[in-house]
Amino acid sequence: MICSCIEQQEHIASVAKQEMDSAQQQSNDYGANVDRYDSYRTKMLRSRDMYARQYSNALAGIRCLQDLQKLPPFDTVEHGACVVTDRQKFFLSIGAGKFMVGHDVFFAISAQTPIYAAVKGRKVGDTFIINGQSQKITEIF
Repeated sequence: MICSCIEQQEHIASVAKQEMDSAQQQSNDYGANVDRYDSYRTKMLRSRDMYARQYSNALAGIRCLQDLQKLPPFDTVEHGACVVTDRQKFFLSIGAGKFMVGHDVFFAISAQTPIYAAVKGRKVGDTFIINGQSQKITEIF
């Protein structure tokens, strides 16, 4: 479970690093500044900075996920738990979105989401309502 999410974050980090390096190289290849309002160079440097932020966020996500690997199994819903309901499957970790584990679709969600607030502290068999729909927790691991 966590390994699949880490792999996804590593892919995101790799792509962001490649794009960041590419934008920096394009800026370097462009040559010396023509004037202080050089829009092409500014565009490349902004692009580099955007990819640098994405790269940094992906690395932070990987570190968080690696810390979650060290946690024991869960009896109640808390940060790091996988929650299976009668409608969806969640991994309460970082806001990484949808990812696949085998043929199962999971959603990695952060602690700042309304779903996290709705399920925190609950146990198997409990129900909660999110977006007007009731969901029953069938498994926590």
